[in-house]
Amino acid sequence: MLGVIARTVHRHVEIDDVRVFYRESVPDRADAPVLLLLHGFPSASHQFRRLIDSLGSHYRLIAPDYPGFGHTRTPDGFEYTFDRLADITEGFVQSLGLDRFVMYVFDFGAPVGFRVAERHPEWIAGLVVQNANAYEEGLSDMARGLVELTPDTPGAQSTIDDVLTLAGTRGQYETGVTDPDLVAPDGWTLDQHFLDQPGRKDAQRSLIFDYHTNVERYGHWQAWLRRHTPPALVLWGTGDPFFTEPGAHAYLRDLPDAELHLFDTGHFALETHLPDIAPLTADFLDRAWK
Repeated sequence: MLGVIARTVHRHVEIDDVRVFYRESVPDRADAPVLLLLHGFPSASHQFRRLIDSLGSHYRLIAPDYPGFGHTRTPDGFEYTFDRLADITEGFVQSLGLDRFVMYVFDFGAPVGFRVAERHPEWIAGLVVQNANAYEEGLSDMARGLVELTPDTPGAQSTIDDVLTLAGTRGQYETGVTDPDLVAPDGWTLDQHFLDQPGRKDAQRSLIFDYHTNVERYGHWQAWLRRHTPPALVLWGTGDPFFTEPGAHAYLRDLPDAELHLFDTGHFALETHLPDIAPLTADFLDRAWK
């Protein structure tokens, strides 16, 4: 028997002169649990398409594109910092009238999502953390090298620009993956399409130069986890070239009741392990929403 595939709508909403694109599933009941999907670098909400198809008929899955990513459009002079991405995401949540949801954070989704959670702890019914780092021990040497870059660092722009090439984007999908045949090329080619649009690489350079502000807030986020103790599901590809396995285990220090699952894959674990991650996420949603 065929599984039920979600019906998904694609919309825009204006937040502070930013035209935010988002995709949202239409579940089979109005009171379905809500899962806010916060994407990573260098992707956008399209990275969650298969998860939305899999779960969206039973749960309300909502995935926005940040400023500087995907189909979202920003005005001239927009300041690309993680604080501003969080501002727009906060406004997006308010514009949709969401007051309680489980938050799925991946990669850049952690610094965006944890900023929002600090401002509105009452919104957070639970956390799904997938290769989204909030601990010093989770930073690889490669990640530390990028975090330490400043506009005045010799060769900084060329170092970042190497990451923003098609080869660099593809490498983020395939590094650490044991079976590359499971990784569709659509992800990295679509990501690169958006990266190559006018102004997008400038936006990404600004965000990479701002990334040190996230590491500086790790202690605050860890304290938030200890204080609010949200239910948490931690999912981690152990071959991630940026965020290493110790970063996954570190969450258990502050959330000892969190559920941890490790996968023999890379950064974009959904690409290879959706059949494992989707049911785990569904089960967690059912439990966290009560």
